Parts: sequence; C-alpha cells; structure tokens
Amino acid sequence: MTKKRTPLGTIFSILGYIVLIAFALTMVVPFIWMISTSLKSPGTEFSYPPQILPTEFNFSAYRTLFVELPFVRYFLNTFFITACTVFGQMVVCSMAAYGFARLNFIGRDKIFVLYLATMMIPFQITLIPMFLIIAGMGWVNTYQGLIVPGISSAFGIFLLRQAFLGVPRDYQDAARIDGASEWTVYTRIFLPLNGPALTTLGVFTFMGTWTELLWPLLIARQEHMRTLELGLAYFNARPNAFLQPNWPLLMAGAVVVMLPVLIVYIFAQRYFVEGISLSGVKG
Repeated sequence: MTKKRTPLGTIFSILGYIVLIAFALTMVVPFIWMISTSLKSPGTEFSYPPQILPTEFNFSAYRTLFVELPFVRYFLNTFFITACTVFGQMVVCSMAAYGFARLNFIGRDKIFVLYLATMMIPFQITLIPMFLIIAGMGWVNTYQGLIVPGISSAFGIFLLRQAFLGVPRDYQDAARIDGASEWTVYTRIFLPLNGPALTTLGVFTFMGTWTELLWPLLIARQEHMRTLELGLAYFNARPNAFLQPNWPLLMAGAVVVMLPVLIVYIFAQRYFVEGISLSGVKG
C-alpha cells in the first residue's frame, strides 16, 4: 500500500525539481551558447538582444577550421596520443594492481602506501624534473615524449587494485590447481571480471589526456606536433592576435575538442558508474 503524499510533500517535491532543473541549466546553457556561437556569422555574436539560436546557420567557422587551419593534424595527433595513453594505462596499471592485490612479496603493502602517497604531490611539482628527464632523453617534439609519462598513474593502480581485491580468491586458487600460470590468471580471470573498472580508468584517462594542455605546451614545440587544446590556445597567438578575436571560430574549435569527450562519457556512463561502485572508490 503506497503512502498518500500530503500537499506539503508535493510542494517540497516541486521545489526540489525546480532546484535540480536550475542547476542542470547552469551546466547545459554554456554548452548550448558555445554551439550556437560557432554557427553564427562573425560580428553577430554580441548582437542585442542576444540570440540564443542564430537566425541563419553559418558553417564557415568549421570550414575554416578544417580547411584553412591544420586542425585535422591537431585532431589526429590528439587521437593517437590519447589512444596510446589509454592503452598504456590499462596495461601498466592493471599489471601493477594485480601485483599489489594478489602477489605476495616483501614490503608489498609498504611500497603500495608509498606509491599511493604520490597522489598527494601536485603535478606542478614534478613537472620540471619530468621535463628535464624527457629533454635529456631527446624526446622533445616527439610522440613518445607526449605519451610515455602518462601511461601509468597512482590513481589508476589504486582504482584497479581495489577492484581486483573484490575477486573471490577461490577463482585464483582453482585456476592454479588446474595448472594456470600467473599470466593466465591475470588475463583470463581478473581482466574479464573487472571490465567496468577498466572502462572507468579508460574514461578518466581519455578525458584527462584529450583535454591536457600544460604538458603538450612544454613538449610540442613545433606546429605539426600540437594537440587540439594546444592548437586552440595558439589561435590568439597568430598575426591577428591584437584584432577582435573570431569568436565563432574559437567556439567551433571548442566544440570539436568537447564533442569526443561527451560521446565517450555518454556511451561508457553505465560502465563508469558500475566500475566506481565495484572498486569501492567513493566521491
């Protein structure tokens, strides 16, 4: 038997929905305005009264982006770097997480705590030493210089270790009785059973690498090595930088940068939430 809702409860429910809708609009409206501005003609983005939707859709900004500017090269660079970084994170972090979760060796827990403590060190502190190492190896303006520093993370190892600890040990013992090696146990049992956690790590890594600006700014010195974020940042560094910025062009570039992240998150949302809950990581 359902409990009858009182008028006061109905009022509070309506107010709650209004508050939620208001907060949702604060997140959605900037994206709508960005897409709308990218479809406007230059000079009409500041018209009064403001136009939420353009009176005439103008795709010249996107044509300029991909025909007159090397944005296709930026896109391919970003895609290659992100794909390699995501793959590297899944391989390196999952192997390290398996070792910390199920292998017994001297000082395992102490080493893990020390490794976990690196999460409290800001990236800006390790930025200069890491750059000096990459520069000393001659990896400036190279793909390996943009990829290798990001193929492992303390957070990724922590996330997957927590997920691996949730796998019943009986599975591992049964596989060993059947003669399975550690590599077989890792690849045939732990990886398939922790697909949501791996997907979660992949989404985090994808979003972080795709939108990364500071590290490519240091490593990608030449134009053909630039990523999307770096290319977008250099728009105002062109010869007409002191003139009025071309806002439709800038917004078109922002849409191109944002769209893949949004698509990946929408399609992986179910696995993302499940992976967070299974790994025991709480917000």
